[in-house]
Amino acid sequence: MELRVIEKSDDELSIEIAGEDHTFMNVLKGTLLEQENVGAATYDVNPEQSGGQTEPILTIKTEGGADPLDTLEDAAGDIKDKTASFRDAYESAV
Repeated sequence: MELRVIEKSDDELSIEIAGEDHTFMNVLKGTLLEQENVGAATYDVNPEQSGGQTEPILTIKTEGGADPLDTLEDAAGDIKDKTASFRDAYESAV
């Protein structure tokens, strides 16, 4: 997975996430929206200005002075914890 920051300010981050599709992006967006300090989280895989298909671009807007990059890191940690928990439950069930 390759990440490229498109734009960053104190409360907004746009980042390209190469090699991912709707499956991962929906999980990431959903987890970001669960974060207390996230005002908005969206992604686009075909921005109008691109002229065609691109890698997904994730945009995060934070509130309350939260750094969007730190918020993204927190959400990634939550996803890691959830998948580990799911894997443990699955292995217990089989």
